[in-house]
This record gives sequence, C-alpha cells and structure tokens, in this order.
Amino acid sequence: VQLVESGGGSVQAGGSLRLSCVATGYHDSQNYCLGWYRQAPGKEREGVAAIDGAGSTIYADSVKGRFTVSKDNAKTTLYLEINNLKPEDTAIYYCAADPFVNYCSSSSLSRPGDFDYWGQGTQVTVS
Repeated sequence: VQLVESGGGSVQAGGSLRLSCVATGYHDSQNYCLGWYRQAPGKEREGVAAIDGAGSTIYADSVKGRFTVSKDNAKTTLYLEINNLKPEDTAIYYCAADPFVNYCSSSSLSRPGDFDYWGQGTQVTVS
C-alpha cells in the first residue's frame, strides 16, 4: 500500500483547505481503516480523523465541527476538509492505512502504531 498526500499550504486563520491522499496497492473491497494524523513541531503525532470501508467516521474532539473526512472509492482517494483554520492547526498532516481491520475503533486516533502504512505528509501552516 502506498499513500501520497497533497493539498497542504499556507493559509490565513479562518480559511479552508482540502487535503487529499491517493492510496494504491489495496482493493476497496478490503476491510480497512484510513486515518489522518498531524504532527506539530515538538509535539507527538495526533490522530484527527478516520474513516472505514463502511464510511463510518470518527474525529478527535479538538477538530469536531471543523474537519470532515471522506473518501472517493472510485479514485481510492481519501480527503480531509478543514474549515475555519486556526494557528494551532499548523502541522504536517499524514494519511495512514490499516488494511487488517474491519473498521476504525475509538482507539484508531490514539494508536498510530496500529497503522501499517503512512504517506510522506503535507505541510499546513496557518497564520
């Protein structure tokens, strides 16, 4: 499984971004959990959103109402829409895949070690 993120950039507070993650090497018929994590300088990697094969989503409390995770099965692409960006959203955003589970669980956002595959990350800077 290979993951490639894009869509990051520098934006002003209050703006929006849509991050994309193209996934190759797996079949959508597989069970899986796809997640978005972020890592700010000097901080641990933090899970922000995840979606499974059934389309069920989970979000970190800190981003609920502003972040939306979705997927395009035809394009095997994962998205993260971020609205009302805040300076504290500044981080490198990574997508990750766990193709060995049936669904995302509440621990999917707190256990990055459960994800076997990671993209290279895309930088989001909010000023």
